[in-house]
Amino acid sequence: MDGKAKGTRAEHKARRILEAAGYTCLKAGGSLGLFDLVALGSTDVRCIQVKANKYCSAVEREQLQLLVVPANVSKEIWRFRDRVRDPLIERL
Repeated sequence: MDGKAKGTRAEHKARRILEAAGYTCLKAGGSLGLFDLVALGSTDVRCIQVKANKYCSAVEREQLQLLVVPANVSKEIWRFRDRVRDPLIERL
């Protein structure tokens, strides 16, 4: 499976997890922005970068950390590993 297909599969998995938890999810067009998914909850917003079996680069991580968001918005990196069901979630 190529990297793009693997990433798309991880994004869909993340979306299913979030929607099951009651969030409404929006996907960034082409996943070219800082975040792949934005999950809207009743009291919070989660901005999520999804990775399929790899880590964020130093440049990506710095961009995410420097972004200023309101108090009820979390910035997260979700990493899905091969053959592991649940993602590793890192809040920045």
